[in-house]
Amino acid sequence: MLKQAMKKLAPSQQVLHRIFNSRQLALKLIANVTYGYTAAGFSGRMPCAELADSIVQCGRSTLEKAISLVNANEKWKAKVIYGDTDSMFVLLKGRSVKESFQIGREIASAVTAINPDPVTLKLEKVYHRCFLLTKKRYVGYSYESADQIEPMFDAKGIETVRRDTCGAVAKIMEQSLRIFFDHQDISEVKTYLQRQWTRILSGRVSLQDFVFRKGSSVG
Repeated sequence: MLKQAMKKLAPSQQVLHRIFNSRQLALKLIANVTYGYTAAGFSGRMPCAELADSIVQCGRSTLEKAISLVNANEKWKAKVIYGDTDSMFVLLKGRSVKESFQIGREIASAVTAINPDPVTLKLEKVYHRCFLLTKKRYVGYSYESADQIEPMFDAKGIETVRRDTCGAVAKIMEQSLRIFFDHQDISEVKTYLQRQWTRILSGRVSLQDFVFRKGSSVG
C-alpha cells in the first residue's frame, strides 16, 4: 500500500516520499527480523526452528506452484528464468512492452487466484533490454506502465549501485550498459571504453572518481 502511494506522489512531495519510504522499509525489516528471531538457534533467546522452517517452506512451495503454472500455460508461451523468495522473472520472447504488460497482468491474476487470501502476485515492471546476472543481481531498462515512453535505467546488486567501489567504475559501467541497451552493438561499447581508458591514462579525469569510501564506526 505504501509503495503504491509513493508512486502517486508529485515530484514536489519529496518529504512525504521519504516518510513513506521509511515506513515501508520499517515494515519490511520487522517482517525479516521476526523470521530471523525464530531462526536464531545460536544467539536467539526464544528460537523456534519449526516456525522458521515452515515460513521458508511456505514461501518456496508458493513460488514453485507459480512457476509451474506459468511454464505450463501454452497460451502465454512464457518461461520463468529466475525465481527467488517472493519474486520471479518471466521471459516473453518476441513480445512488445505492451503485450508483455497484458500477459503479465494475466499471469499475476492467475497466480493470485490459486493462492489463499491475502497472497497476491503483482506485476511490478517490464524489462526491455535486460541482463540477469546472478541471484539478486540484474540490470535493465524498466517500464512501470504500458504507456511509459522512456524507460528507466534500473540496476540491483551490481557495481553501478554498490557502495564498495569508486565512482569511476560505477559511471563507466552504467554508460557502457546504456550504450549496449540503446544500440546492441558491442563495438560501440568497445570504442567508448577505449576512449575512457585513454582519458584515464593521460590524466584527464577527476581524482575524486577514484576515491574509495567506506563507512566506519568508532566504539
